[in-house]
Amino acid sequence: MLAVCALLLGLLLLLHDHLTDRAGLGSLVETFLPWCGLFVPVLLAAALWRRSASAVVALLLPAFAWVSLFGGLLLDKSEAGGDLTVVTHNVAAENTDPAGTARQLARSGADLLALEELSDEARGTYEKELAQAYPHHTVQGTVGLWSKLPLSDTRPVDVLRGNVGPAAQKRQREHPEQVPVDPPRALRTTVATKKGPLAVYVAHLGSVRVMPRGGFWTQSRDAGATKLAQAVADEQLERVVVLGDLNGTTDDRALSGLTSRLTSAQADAGDGFGFSWPAAFPMARIDQILVRGLDPKSAWVLPETGSDHLPVGARLSW
Repeated sequence: MLAVCALLLGLLLLLHDHLTDRAGLGSLVETFLPWCGLFVPVLLAAALWRRSASAVVALLLPAFAWVSLFGGLLLDKSEAGGDLTVVTHNVAAENTDPAGTARQLARSGADLLALEELSDEARGTYEKELAQAYPHHTVQGTVGLWSKLPLSDTRPVDVLRGNVGPAAQKRQREHPEQVPVDPPRALRTTVATKKGPLAVYVAHLGSVRVMPRGGFWTQSRDAGATKLAQAVADEQLERVVVLGDLNGTTDDRALSGLTSRLTSAQADAGDGFGFSWPAAFPMARIDQILVRGLDPKSAWVLPETGSDHLPVGARLSW
């Protein structure tokens, strides 16, 4: 039985992309896929206690699979240097200290600071606290970008409705006239750098939910990811940065349209997994810095603020 469990664990790690996504199962597993490695020492302890040589041998499969998938993330791949520092943070609409959060983020020294889940009440506070460090900024709906460099050609990006769950969809079908229009949850702007224009996208994709009957509900997030990936694919500028809370990890198949075109700064130049959510006990990296035409030099997670997410940053070079 232990040997069978070990083999099944190894197959799950190796073939997770073939797992059905019915009720969001595949997406849920891929969100927490690195944690599957914890089962290896548990099974090993059980195999040694039972003195099962076959189970020990079978454990070579999941151990190899986990190392091949995530072993590289355990190494510090950061390098010195970098032309541009970027930080992204879901500041949380319920954040009770937006002023303190803004001051803490300003001390990061980021050239570009992307904020998601900006509430109408807190927007003015962020604009006031960040004005001195960031002379240029734009806010589109609930997302914004503060910059030390000039911005131009700014526009919202349609990533569909953000906070739409099954109940809201039912209301929309029955009473479409009563459904409010959500504010934009993504933007695109051009940053004027010394080495040429840079296209920057800031996005907050739809939430995911565990539904009692529907399983892991990801419909809004998945549709938004498709729309954002198409916008990036259509982007004319060579250099692109995507910043934001994508409500998914780079292992999640729903983000494959983005991860197939862009490079994760954390995967290329980070130290460790860089988990960013939830802030109290980070278990997944759903806050992403993805790039095209740029070379990540380092990536890191910043200290906790008043949000349920941790800020993440990266230094990039041309």
